Amino acid sequence: MKDPYPKLTAREHAQVAWCVARMAKRSVAGEQVDRSDLERKVDRILEGARKRADKSQ
Repeated sequence: MKDPYPKLTAREHAQVAWCVARMAKRSVAGEQVDRSDLERKVDRILEGARKRADKSQ
């Protein structure tokens, strides 16, 4: 089973934090605002971290 929270580098932490902040800002704008692009970006960052963790094992 994949680790839902892989170990992240400092850069990945910053990228995820930036995306989450943008998602929060869009949420304030209203429910009809699309956040899927930022959600996909976070998913890609986490997937990259998982692949790196698997590669190092």
